[in-house]
Order: sequence, then structure tokens, then C-alpha cells
Amino acid sequence: MIKLDALTKYYKKHARGILDVSLEIKKGEIFGFIGPNGAGKSTTVRTLLNLIFPTSGTATIDGLDIVSDTIEIRKRVGYIPSEVNFYGDMYVKDFILYACSFHGEIDQVLMDSLVDKLELDLTRKIEDLSFGNKKKVAIVAALITHPKILILDEPTSGLDPLMQNMFFQLLETEKKNGTTIFFSSHNLSEVQRICDRVGIIKEGRLVKVESVEDIMKTRAKTVRIKTNDVFDITDDMVNVEHLNGTVSFVYKGEMKSLMKMLSILEIEDLSITEPALEEIFMHYYEREDVK
Repeated sequence: MIKLDALTKYYKKHARGILDVSLEIKKGEIFGFIGPNGAGKSTTVRTLLNLIFPTSGTATIDGLDIVSDTIEIRKRVGYIPSEVNFYGDMYVKDFILYACSFHGEIDQVLMDSLVDKLELDLTRKIEDLSFGNKKKVAIVAALITHPKILILDEPTSGLDPLMQNMFFQLLETEKKNGTTIFFSSHNLSEVQRICDRVGIIKEGRLVKVESVEDIMKTRAKTVRIKTNDVFDITDDMVNVEHLNGTVSFVYKGEMKSLMKMLSILEIEDLSITEPALEEIFMHYYEREDVK
């Protein structure tokens, strides 16, 4: 449904945006695109939407070229930007109706449902809304058109935890209806919760594409040891932290070697668990060679 082939964007002559990003997103999946601020997430999104032009490479959305077919693409895509800048002097209801007028008839039943679930006041002016409420306006405008594809750039920023949970429920409904969702975020717990696959971007390059399930099945383990003994930190131990006599790290080596090391320590407490996505992400981001 979304395909990028060596998509590259430079700002000016040498300022990096994204470099040779290639990936395919399947119909009906939620694809997480993760990396810290400045990694190239928003550049990828804006290039896909033809808000900025690619320097080289190609991309298609629903089989349509992002440059030559941009008008047709926008009819099929719901977009939630990371920064929300709407017409401040418009009332919320008028803005939503205006934004949706480019897509045909308004689904009034869906609009009423979304407004109710997100607790959005249609009678206020955009300029009087908090950032979180402006995000709610963007969510309604994106979903109300029944898009085939949703492209979301940090969509939950500004939303309180209850609204974030409601938003995820809306995305799960969209997925059941066959909508393809490109979910760009630096919040790894969100990605772990909602996404089928994940792409990790580092300094404009794609480092890894994997299913969330397979990433979570990595042989790496989170180890926490409380001991007064001193032991060597090896290359197989990453994200090492020392706190109140406890040493924690993500271990990516052979379990036999770990157990041998542990057997000679006087241990007060020990836990070995599956790592969180955040810990796995840091392993890829700090250690993995860029393709």
C-alpha cells in the first residue's frame, strides 16, 4: 500500500534529511516508524505527502506516485501532523466541515461519534484551543473521511493519557476496517502497543525493519543483579546502569556465559526478564551498523 524505493531528501546541498530509505507497508497493517527527534521521521512523512520534494528515489501510495499523483493521493489519505497549525479564526465545526469538503460528503454519524469520544467542543474557535484540543480537531478531520491510508506524525503529542487510550481504540477500529496506518513516533511504548511491524531510523537511514513480535523475541534479556561483588562489563552487556547497589543491563550474548559469570557472584537479588522495546531500540540505535 505504501512503497519507498531509495527515497532521499537533502536540505540545501549537504544537510541530511533522509538517505536511501526503502520499505514496503502492507494493506491493513499498522507500521511504526521510530527514532528520536531529528532522525528523519517527519522528513519521511512530509516527502510522502509531497509537502516537500524528494531529492532522489521514488515512492508510491496505493500504487500512485507521490509527486505526479499527489492530488489523487490526498483524496485517499488521512493525515495528522506533529504540529497543528489551522486557521485560528475559524470555529472548530466550520473548520472540520471545510477540511472534509475536499473529500465529498460528510459522515455526520461518524463525526458526532468522534466528537463525543474525544470530548471536543465544536463551538470554540481554533485559536482558543489548547494544543491537545487542536490535536483532537486533526484526529476528527483525518478519520471522518474514511481514508484508505492514515499517515500519522507524532499523533498523540498533546493528548492526555485518557485521550491517548481513546485514540488507540479508534486506530484499532480503523485497522479492523482495512485501513493502512503509517505511525511515526518517538514513543516506543505506543509503538509496542499498537503496531504490527516497526522500522527504526537513525540519522536519516533505515537501520532495521522487523515485526514487533520478532523484535520482542530477541534472545537479549534484561538482567538486574544486586551484589557487592565487582564483575567485568563485557561487550555483550549494553545499557548498563548502576543504582543503589544494583547493576542492570541488557544482555545479548550466550546464556551459558551469563550463567557462568553469575555462578561465582555472591548475589542478594537477581531478575532476568524480557527487555522492553525501549531497551531493544537503544541496542539497535547505539550498536547496530547502518545499512
